[in-house]
Amino acid sequence: MSTVKSTALHPFQFVFDEHANAVLSFLNGSVGVSEAEDCFQETMLSALRAYPRLRDASNLRGWLLTIARRKAIDSHRARARRPVPVADPDPGAAVDAHAETDDELWDQVRGLPGKQRKAVVLRFAGDKSYPEIAAAMSTTQDSARQSVHEGLKKLRRELQ
Repeated sequence: MSTVKSTALHPFQFVFDEHANAVLSFLNGSVGVSEAEDCFQETMLSALRAYPRLRDASNLRGWLLTIARRKAIDSHRARARRPVPVADPDPGAAVDAHAETDDELWDQVRGLPGKQRKAVVLRFAGDKSYPEIAAAMSTTQDSARQSVHEGLKKLRRELQ
């Protein structure tokens, strides 16, 4: 025998109307405006499917935000797996096949500690933003910034 009291649930439309703005605001902040609508729809579909089996309806907002958080995580993971579009090269631009690279600099970059090396390479060779670096390194944006900063500081000291 279950100790959880089964309560009559309101129609899902009432739950949707009451909490939709909070869920959408959360997703706008979590995944950005461009992906928030898709995550919102996935959140509400998942909630609608699970709603009839819900045993405790005392915190519906928290329940919906938990689903939304999981959808946001799924979205971040999916974004990391998506190919990055690359612009077509300008056919009129000449490509110098013998462009010289700064071998001394790259040797110094290779000598950096792992996190710093990866952050510096992603930032400057990969032209990645700090949010992209953080996602690639599975860390926070602040940590990604710190790794780039420390790597550059060390390179400046060694190359003087």
